[in-house]
Amino acid sequence: MQKRSSHPPKTSRENASSGSTTLVSSLDRNVDTLKSILGQADDVVFRSFLVGGELEAQLVYIPDMSDRQEIDNNVMKPLMMMTDSEPRDILSIKNRVLPIGSIEEILDLSECARQLIKGYSLLLFEGCDQALMLKIAKWDKRSVAEPQTEPSLRGPREGFTESISTNLSLLRRKVQSVNLKLKSFQIGRNTETEVYIAYLEGIAKPSLIQEVENRLERMDMDSLLETGYIEELTEDAPYSPFPQQQFTERVDIAAAGLLEGRIVILVDGTPDVLIVPVTLVTLLQAADDYYNRSLYSSLLRILRYFTLFVSLMLPAVYVALLTFHQEMIPSKLLTSIASSREEIPFPTIVEVLMMQLAFEVLREAGLRLPRQIGSAVTIVGALVVGEAAVSAGLVSAPIVIIIAFTGIAGFTAPHYALEFAVRLLRILLILAGGLLGILGVMYGLLAIVIHLCTLRSYGVPYMSPIAPFVASDMKDAAVRLPWWKMITRPSFSGKRNRRRMTSGQRPNPGKGGER
Repeated sequence: MQKRSSHPPKTSRENASSGSTTLVSSLDRNVDTLKSILGQADDVVFRSFLVGGELEAQLVYIPDMSDRQEIDNNVMKPLMMMTDSEPRDILSIKNRVLPIGSIEEILDLSECARQLIKGYSLLLFEGCDQALMLKIAKWDKRSVAEPQTEPSLRGPREGFTESISTNLSLLRRKVQSVNLKLKSFQIGRNTETEVYIAYLEGIAKPSLIQEVENRLERMDMDSLLETGYIEELTEDAPYSPFPQQQFTERVDIAAAGLLEGRIVILVDGTPDVLIVPVTLVTLLQAADDYYNRSLYSSLLRILRYFTLFVSLMLPAVYVALLTFHQEMIPSKLLTSIASSREEIPFPTIVEVLMMQLAFEVLREAGLRLPRQIGSAVTIVGALVVGEAAVSAGLVSAPIVIIIAFTGIAGFTAPHYALEFAVRLLRILLILAGGLLGILGVMYGLLAIVIHLCTLRSYGVPYMSPIAPFVASDMKDAAVRLPWWKMITRPSFSGKRNRRRMTSGQRPNPGKGGER
């Protein structure tokens, strides 16, 4: 594992050479300096004791972030029970006395303070100008569970947690290959958040790896609390409504991205990881597509494309037809719509925008309310508001049906960020349809297509493999072919090691089960 930092702090020896907060031989002076650096930190414990009954020492730790049992059994007990015959120099204590897996020597008290607030423990000795950092941090963390935002009918139920060490272990357990490489960064002057990028050597393009590293190293900020910070600061087109990085809590989706030659970005303190690059086709793929048979998965994927298009276009087309092109509507249907709108005081575009706004308010309320009552409020609220609006003559019944179907169709998008982009563009198309009719809707749709064709994610065309057309990648685009036909990886992984399985594995049982 290679350690990197976008803005690395000074090393212990570099700080020592500057002479600012270098450790000295006096234990009392070192403790006073450390306390002045920490300031008002009442949760830090300074434990005085004697090593072997003679040498004065101080153990410094934060109780809620340290393993108290290991401190008692593997630090305090061995040091206090040392015999007179055992040497008391720091090298002997480090290598012969303390049964701890990871111990480092530190020469600077500022670095001691930084490591202390990460949960590590420090040992200071009288007459010694070095400190020992003991990596025995331990704090409460959430157990591995199924992600609530990405349910699956079939497949693994493991989800990432807020602990970066847990997430790395989950990823390594899923992809048990020596080619899985991890590189670490530290971002945030105040938070010093650990960030890791993961990729498969020999599959991911070196140019893509370098690009991700460069974008992370350019980040200079006070804090990094979530992957959303990285997403906004590293995307190619910051004003585009479409997500240019895929985020997920599912370990199997992250592992699948690695095996396709993509890069996973993990941030300490959040269960969401980023996968780059991403394409529009990728955002329309669900994990279940690869765990079910190809015919069923292909049917669902085609349905997903259709419902996404309907969710984007239906309200705008309805507004355009009713405002400018009534002759395109069948007579019976037009008569029915006209009768339902006889007492409506607003034009069609105002009706649609009012109901769309009401639907968005109900959806947001359902998300923010406690889970036990959120779903009930959303369903009951939609029924009550819709029925009341129709009864009061504010909107017509067809508008309620169209907005409800449009909203439900948008929920078929596997990724929330893509569905949010569709919601935003839907409103713009409604305005275009209300002002220019079908021509305005077509202009708006053309503008969206042009934008998608020019958009890139870490240099990869967003519409790949459709534009530019890549025939070998179409096997996993609108449909998913059987696994025995998906022999090669997507083209954005580069020309190296594109083959992921041996050809000729189509089931062909012959006599006695032989091929």
